[in-house]
Amino acid sequence: MRSVRTRLGELDCVVVDAIPEGAGPELAVVLCHGFGAPPTDLVPLAPELVGLKPELGPKVRFVFPAAPLKQAMMGQSVPAWFNLPPEVLMGRERNWEQFAASTPEGLAQARRGVMSLLAALSTATKLPYGRIVLGGFSQGAMVTTDVALRLEEAPAGLCILSGTLICQDEWKARAERREGMPVLQSHGRYDDILAFHAAERLHSLLTNAGLPVELIPFDGPHTIMPDVLERMAEFLHNRLEKR
Repeated sequence: MRSVRTRLGELDCVVVDAIPEGAGPELAVVLCHGFGAPPTDLVPLAPELVGLKPELGPKVRFVFPAAPLKQAMMGQSVPAWFNLPPEVLMGRERNWEQFAASTPEGLAQARRGVMSLLAALSTATKLPYGRIVLGGFSQGAMVTTDVALRLEEAPAGLCILSGTLICQDEWKARAERREGMPVLQSHGRYDDILAFHAAERLHSLLTNAGLPVELIPFDGPHTIMPDVLERMAEFLHNRLEKR
């Protein structure tokens, strides 16, 4: 697969595809990395997903944006979509109700960056937002969930990999206008960073609003498991086939 570094809107990105020369994508997939991870952290998912569903290869363009901010952690400055409380970063957060109700500092800037990327991607590929899947891991899943609920047009789907609930009241109100948008959600029962029960609250919020959410719980920590990738490949294939 070809890999190109470029800038889309306000964000630096790695773009990966195996689309034949002269052809355009039929579906685009934007995946945002987690807090503290290098911008290229999720890039290996593109060939893995195509390996699981080869039909994706000649038709899907994968876009992996870099978080626009930096946050201090253990004496280092690491990539971040928005600022997280130390309790969350250290796996010591206990008041998940309070965290779910909060609007993290820097979220508006991250949202603007992702929205600018989507506008540029749509223009470059001639794909409407309804042919773009959003998703990410951990903090990247949070920002893409926020964006998916705010766009004027619903995206093709949303992949929430080990994400959690924030902006609860606003997400609840906006989710009611996203009835029918397909969602794939995965989370480890032994996640020591973002609690499993908090992910269940996000699942309930979305399903109660009428979104079809496939929740994949697994016996593991804060990670992406192989069986989750298998379901994700199937999810993307279904989005590709649906017109």
